[in-house]
Amino acid sequence: MKIALQASPWNRVDLFEAAGFRVVEEPCRSEDELIELLADADGAQVGVLPLTSRRVLESCPRLKVVSRMGVGVDSIDLDAATELGVLACNVPGVNTAEVADHAMAMLLNLTRHLHDAVRSTREGAWSTDRKSTMHYYESVRRLAGHTVGIIGFGDIGRAFATRIRGFGPSAIVAHDPYVPQSTADLYGVRLVPLDELLRSSDYLSIHCSATAETRHLIDADALALMKPTTILVNTARGPIVDGAALADALETGSIEAAALDVTEVEPIDPDDRLLRLPNCIVTPHIAGFSPVFLEECPIRQAENVIRVLTGEAPHGLANPEVIKTIAVMRSSGDAGRWEGVPDFSTALNL
Repeated sequence: MKIALQASPWNRVDLFEAAGFRVVEEPCRSEDELIELLADADGAQVGVLPLTSRRVLESCPRLKVVSRMGVGVDSIDLDAATELGVLACNVPGVNTAEVADHAMAMLLNLTRHLHDAVRSTREGAWSTDRKSTMHYYESVRRLAGHTVGIIGFGDIGRAFATRIRGFGPSAIVAHDPYVPQSTADLYGVRLVPLDELLRSSDYLSIHCSATAETRHLIDADALALMKPTTILVNTARGPIVDGAALADALETGSIEAAALDVTEVEPIDPDDRLLRLPNCIVTPHIAGFSPVFLEECPIRQAENVIRVLTGEAPHGLANPEVIKTIAVMRSSGDAGRWEGVPDFSTALNL
């Protein structure tokens, strides 16, 4: 069987070769290049760009499984993959600690004005401009005694809740329609409707997935519900927040500040208003990375493909409905792309 990999310095080609697969590896800058790479592949590792679109998937009649680095699978057309009988796999939990740490660091950066304080000290303000230093005395904020809101209470949202709880907030509230209160109780968190969370939160951190349902979840109307002292942190996905509406809210003082590791278009345009606002900090989508992540994630990403093609369950499956599609294909007598491949479905804990 043939495995196609988008070129990456972290790819574990050795794992595929040890399992007896033939591997091809090429950089892909467009959908056409991705199609050319995946056209006759049985399994593939894909990245964020180019998108693994319906057009790409429909052009690959042998493809059975695609594996994405990290947790997100928003670059894969899940509906198309499910219809065609292609597994879309990810690596759940592989960078939970990193993202939760980054969100916490960004929040502390804004509440303690660390970036500005370091810059002004380097410029000599501590010794030459005492008023500038005294400004920080009156403008820094504490986390204790305030309400923290979390949108999305999966693994990363829960890890963030664990971290923020140590700072003594008066309450931690979360919004996630797919999580029961009994689960939130384990973390000392109260689940609330989105509008209540937006109105009550002093600090708000986003940790939900990017879906059609969550696109522009934070828009002008949502921002208008927030307190003028709200600080917003987004380490999830850029399209969850309407960037133009956020820039408007920051410019007018509708909310106090924002910290973003992700933006609607990546990389962000150097002329984007958000980069010019003093009350907004942006990092280049690095929240999930660390040396540990870069060592562990490629192993599990490769194992997803190897396991599926050898009859075992993958680490993560983003479109579990595909199991029904494949079962129908197998039972019809025309298994198509799955002809001769061991049935892995009995190994899944669904």
